[in-house]
Amino acid sequence: MNTDLLSLFDADEAAVQAVLKETLARADDGELYLEHAQAESLSFDNGRLKGGSFNTDQGFGLRAVAGEAVGYAHSGDLSLAALKRASDAVAQVTRGHSGSYAAAPQGTNARLYGDGNPIGEPSFEAKVALLTEIDAYLRSKDPKVRQVTATIGASWQVVEIIRADGHRMRDVRPMTRLNISVVTGEGDRQESGSFGIGGRRGFEEFIATENWQAGAEEALRQALVNLEAIDAPAGTMDVVLGNGWPGVMLHEAVGHGLEGDFNRKKTSAFAGLLGEQVAAKGVTVVDDGTIGERRGSITIDDEGTPSAYNVLIEDGKLVGYMQDRQNARLMGMKPTGNGRRQGYAHVPMPRMTNTYMLSGGHTPEEIIASVKKGIYAVSFGGGQVDITSGKFVFGCTEAYLIENGRIGAPVKGAMLIGNGPDAMRRVTMIGNDTKLDTGIGNCGKAGQWVPVGVGQPHLRMDAITVGGTQA
Repeated sequence: MNTDLLSLFDADEAAVQAVLKETLARADDGELYLEHAQAESLSFDNGRLKGGSFNTDQGFGLRAVAGEAVGYAHSGDLSLAALKRASDAVAQVTRGHSGSYAAAPQGTNARLYGDGNPIGEPSFEAKVALLTEIDAYLRSKDPKVRQVTATIGASWQVVEIIRADGHRMRDVRPMTRLNISVVTGEGDRQESGSFGIGGRRGFEEFIATENWQAGAEEALRQALVNLEAIDAPAGTMDVVLGNGWPGVMLHEAVGHGLEGDFNRKKTSAFAGLLGEQVAAKGVTVVDDGTIGERRGSITIDDEGTPSAYNVLIEDGKLVGYMQDRQNARLMGMKPTGNGRRQGYAHVPMPRMTNTYMLSGGHTPEEIIASVKKGIYAVSFGGGQVDITSGKFVFGCTEAYLIENGRIGAPVKGAMLIGNGPDAMRRVTMIGNDTKLDTGIGNCGKAGQWVPVGVGQPHLRMDAITVGGTQA
């Protein structure tokens, strides 16, 4: 398709620009956000194709910012009449306000992705054949396999941001993913394992035989490990976190608390602590939306600000927040390229991209060997976090006992309980093996979902509360 989204309107650029200019005449900031998106998904369960979907969506969102107030209207009708109706509603927020329209975001020559659309390649038949092969492969690997679920999906999003000063910015965002889940059983007991991979690239890497087989075997390995797991102990103990996906705890327990809106409103546990020691020495946390092909990476955010490598915590000190344009202006700071939205029906807000901790100086073996008695948490499932207090609860989907510096029996039902800022002060050893997750992360905030990346090295955290199932 023609990716010049403005051409989809039933009016020329001058007419659209005139409405936009009139709408934002007294505003501090604002823009017209255009989006065209396509998505497809196929799911295979219990030996048969369970579901398939394909959808196309497009529309606009019109926003005016006046101080702390925001006027927003959206429509799937790309017509001048719909834009004028939206303008009538949005302009109400600027009545009695006399703002000075903010300067446009700094431009960028970067372009993370081309115009290639991953949808439709490979063919529908080839994708169904792949899912069928994954199912058959796993069932042939072990008689304990009772259920196999596999899904494959892709999306392609084109966005364009048009400002009242005539500034235009555009980004193309492809995405693909493959998820495999396995249930194994022995007698009355059943346990599950999963693996997922994704990113802003085509399917070629994911559907290569050696790669999907490795992913299927990883899901099966986790399920078989959990089938042998004993009940987790409860109490206060030292915990070792694995690298990669366990960074989701950092994302939830710390990352959200470093988003600008929570800090401007002083509802974050990190509010007012810039320049203060908020984590152990050696802990450095960054948010980086510039890494090629990563799930959370974007050329520009949804306000047009180029994505960036932003240091949030440096050697334990809080040095920055993630900002959109509105909160940055109200806090006297600079936008950081973190103004993100789910789509044209949503307002932008400060959101993470790829958030991770940098490496330290210890090997994973050294870290595990240093623990006399504790838990080794390799992977997490769901968790809950209270941004205001920083309190969190995370369930482990794969974990082991550590006894006298050695990895022991696998355990089930382990829950890590704590407070984000406090937990960061309990980091005593940082591994030399920072890794990002495999490209499966989604982040929810205020009813909006956006793709993100997480990561970290192996970590030792002392005296963490572990909730267990051991009687």
